Amino acid sequence: MISHRIEGPSRADTVGQTPRRPRALRRLLLAAAALSTTANAGPPEQPEIGARSKPVITVDGLRFHDLSGDGALTPYEDWRLAPDDRARDLLARMTLREKAGLMMHGTPPTADGSFRGDWDVEGMRAPIEQAQIRFFIHRMTGEAGRMAQLNNAAQEIAEGTRLGIPLTFSSDTRNTLREVNGVSVAPAGFTRWPEAMGLAAIGDLDLIRSLSDIARREYRAIGIRMALSPQADLFTEPRWFRGNASFGDDAATVSPMVAAFIEGYQGSRDGLQPDGVATVVKHWIGYGAQVDGLDSHNPYGKEMALTETTLAEHVRAFEGAFEVRAAAVMPTYSVPAPGLTIDGQPVEPVAVGFNRQLLEGLLRDRYGFAGAVISDWLITSDCAADCLAGTFDTSRLGMPWGVEHLSGPERFAKAIAAGEDQFGGVMDTDVVVGIVEEGLVTEERIDQSVLRLLTIVFQLGLFENAYLDPANSRAAVGAPESLVLGMAAQQRSMVLLENRAALLPLAHSRGMKAWLHGVEPSAAREKGFVPVDDLAKAQVALIRIAAPFTSHPAYFFGASAHEGPLAITPDSQDYRIIAQAKAAGVPVVVNVYLDRPAVLSAIRPMADVLLGDFGVTDAAFLDIVTGRAAPEGRLPVELPASDQAVEQQRPDLPSDTERPLYARGYGLRFTR
Repeated sequence: MISHRIEGPSRADTVGQTPRRPRALRRLLLAAAALSTTANAGPPEQPEIGARSKPVITVDGLRFHDLSGDGALTPYEDWRLAPDDRARDLLARMTLREKAGLMMHGTPPTADGSFRGDWDVEGMRAPIEQAQIRFFIHRMTGEAGRMAQLNNAAQEIAEGTRLGIPLTFSSDTRNTLREVNGVSVAPAGFTRWPEAMGLAAIGDLDLIRSLSDIARREYRAIGIRMALSPQADLFTEPRWFRGNASFGDDAATVSPMVAAFIEGYQGSRDGLQPDGVATVVKHWIGYGAQVDGLDSHNPYGKEMALTETTLAEHVRAFEGAFEVRAAAVMPTYSVPAPGLTIDGQPVEPVAVGFNRQLLEGLLRDRYGFAGAVISDWLITSDCAADCLAGTFDTSRLGMPWGVEHLSGPERFAKAIAAGEDQFGGVMDTDVVVGIVEEGLVTEERIDQSVLRLLTIVFQLGLFENAYLDPANSRAAVGAPESLVLGMAAQQRSMVLLENRAALLPLAHSRGMKAWLHGVEPSAAREKGFVPVDDLAKAQVALIRIAAPFTSHPAYFFGASAHEGPLAITPDSQDYRIIAQAKAAGVPVVVNVYLDRPAVLSAIRPMADVLLGDFGVTDAAFLDIVTGRAAPEGRLPVELPASDQAVEQQRPDLPSDTERPLYARGYGLRFTR
């Protein structure tokens, strides 16, 4: 005998009508439910049920979330069933509008209109209830408890809708020090470690898993259940500004690091777990081979240069992601330069998000990828004259590279036909409904995408409980043991390039007078140094600089992009600072932030110590200087000898500049 009991609120949302399922499908779903239930060995483990707008029902002593509000247990509400079975049942109940909503990845409005401000939750109501949007990017940077409260308020709106489909929030990288609009977020309180290049410099897969597990817990604490990372791109073009978030330029080492990163976030080597965070591995494929290193967020940087042979090597870097069953893949904005072929067939010169050969053909058919394909942001939007010339008006941005001549609906249709399942940065459900009604795309094809996306949400357990405890959120973000591991990673990642006369570690640093550039005096004092303004009084010069760059300041993304030549030249301020310290006759310790592989030939003779880092605090740098920690990093890419050598290398080949100043894999150790 099956017993039912209803708890809590019974409010049901009547927006829309449930499509009637064919009788054969209903029989199949019931049979699958029975088979799945009886196949379980032992009693099922009751998950926590979080309900605010819909009832909880009890069946055979077990609690279920009655998301449809009908007082009965339907298969998609039954957590004992497999995620894909539940997804199929829910799909059969959805209207076309609801399906279209799943295919959008929107941006919540903020209360103050800023890029990273607190959400205007009431302003989210219409996108959730009317447009049926269920995926949103999370850019808030506030206090953890406050972000948890806003998550709960938004989830309550979603729970109250007809089918109660919860929200899935995604985020760019949050655990590194650098913050770039549209690329990374640096909220206060989160644990900090080096960028992916720094983790590659250490080369410790267990450490990558552990740090990713910390990120998983911190993401979940504020409601983020999808990571728009990792980057499996090969950093083969030294001038490319996204390379700092990659794991280097060698596919054989990048692939297992990407796998370890995904394993920590998703909770297993066998795919996404209920306590995991879904990963979106990117950018399929060849993004690291940008022509002149220019970035394809921008209209001036659309092209990447690959051959069929080098494309295969860039694909190899993704194999680890496929082995551990990454939940999703994001294609690059970039357009293959003319001449690329696959199996002898010319590749259509359109961005990968519109390219059927590279998505359905290479990704799904050849590599068997079964997860979701999520577009990068705004690929269906126009880039009109002001966008082409440069604008900071985000409503005017678009990246429809290679399909500029198509209308918006035609771009959606082409991307879906190519293999896209979801569109980043847009909430155009009317367009998707329209292209189905006009016959440009079949509803069966829409169903394929929605099934993939729903399966991810069921795997995450959000249908059971999408709510957070703000007190727990505060405790989970920046936990003491996490901060210790993050600092250790910063220290270990540093690469010792030069250490003349074994100057480091400084044996008697306490009380030492230090002339500082790029180092906070308070950080130096904390490590025992006495900061001085006069080089004549200094016993050591501690200098922190960064790889040089130019940018395109008129462009929203180009303004923060690090582009152009890599050499620190005699006419630069950094060179003059180092030369000034050298002329004073004090030992000179130089630390260079290598977000791109700087050309250090001009400053190398003047530095007694030369260190490279991939995103570390002053404290981590000073711990290396004083010997509290030792550098373990080895370069994950070579450092070229000149800008001329960089100009002559090929953007699609790894570490191929002539006679590099420091080869890939180089890194010294302390001798005392």
